[in-house]
Amino acid sequence: MPRPETGHRFDDDDYPAYTVGAAAEMVGATPSFLRALGQARLIEPLRSEGGHRRYSRYQLKLAARARELVDEGTPIESACRIIILEDQLEEALRINEELRAADPPS
Repeated sequence: MPRPETGHRFDDDDYPAYTVGAAAEMVGATPSFLRALGQARLIEPLRSEGGHRRYSRYQLKLAARARELVDEGTPIESACRIIILEDQLEEALRINEELRAADPPS
């Protein structure tokens, strides 16, 4: 019997693979810190069928950055706003680079 293809999930940064406990441990924070990031709308965990929070690697990357900023004394709401702006800038730069590569100067 063929096995379901699950290998792609390991490569997917957006796949919600981590429970709140595992995510908190990986980030070096508490589950309440992760919930606070959700309340500040930095990350919104997906829910398992049982209603448990699940986090992706991408969300953990953002949470780890938030933890760095908070550890440096930045209020959590400000840290979340900084990270959102950093993420938007990174995306804009990526799109700009793609557009430049697609339409080289003559």
